[in-house]
Amino acid sequence: MTNLQALSRFYLTLVPFLAAAVALAIGHSKPQLYLPIWLVHALLMVIAVRHLGKNCLTSLDPQQRQRGAIALLVIIPWTFFTVFAGMGPPPTSIADWVATATEQQIRYALLIAGGISITAGFALLANQLRQSGEKTYGLLGLLAMGIALPLFILNMAYWGSFLVESFTHFSGVSMAKRPDWYLAMRALFTWISGVEVALFYLATAGFAQALQSIGWFKARACRLYLIFSLAGALLSVLPPFSIEPLVIATYLVSIPAFPFIMPYLMGLHLLNLANRTLPIVQ
Repeated sequence: MTNLQALSRFYLTLVPFLAAAVALAIGHSKPQLYLPIWLVHALLMVIAVRHLGKNCLTSLDPQQRQRGAIALLVIIPWTFFTVFAGMGPPPTSIADWVATATEQQIRYALLIAGGISITAGFALLANQLRQSGEKTYGLLGLLAMGIALPLFILNMAYWGSFLVESFTHFSGVSMAKRPDWYLAMRALFTWISGVEVALFYLATAGFAQALQSIGWFKARACRLYLIFSLAGALLSVLPPFSIEPLVIATYLVSIPAFPFIMPYLMGLHLLNLANRTLPIVQ
């Protein structure tokens, strides 16, 4: 790996964590401010991916090129997810939801598109794993993702469409009390959210174990993925607790883009494999 490739990987590895830190620390900014910054950052990401994946994306080996395609499918969504750093977390009041309705619709539309892209990437990865002789963990991971994706789309549509329209209506009629149907829907989607988030984390655990089985992950890296994935799955389905650290942890692991951080890091790893002297598993 060249120094430029190492620098590119370091920068790309920091991307989701820096975006989350900015979003949580600064909150919502004006589009006139964050969109130009995001465009510059997106260009830097494209350049970094090009340098890191040069050996993989331009290889004459079809296995290497498919590995590059898999990586791109899970990395590209994060080029768009980073715009959430300027949008900040979802609003906490009806007035803010109504004022930022268009941004919220864009946020959840990008998440849906990103979830579909990442699932497609992992479907291709499951195929490569099967060709390499791994037929259990990759299949279980793909099954978990296949169940999670429709729930994820439904959940994101709830946040991006149903809530926006409901809050606009509530604001227009000045309701002091939420109708029963709204409370029932909110309870339902709390369950749906917990299940789909847990399934995405479990899918990541399955693919991490599969990648170790064929030698693309070292045992230590696999253990880290398993620990964080299983912890995320458990926290996402825990009932509400009054213990502050658990409340914060449950909130963080359930942020829609957060379950996609580990797949993103896996994508970087797949690009980086071509920069090493590891043999290609046939």
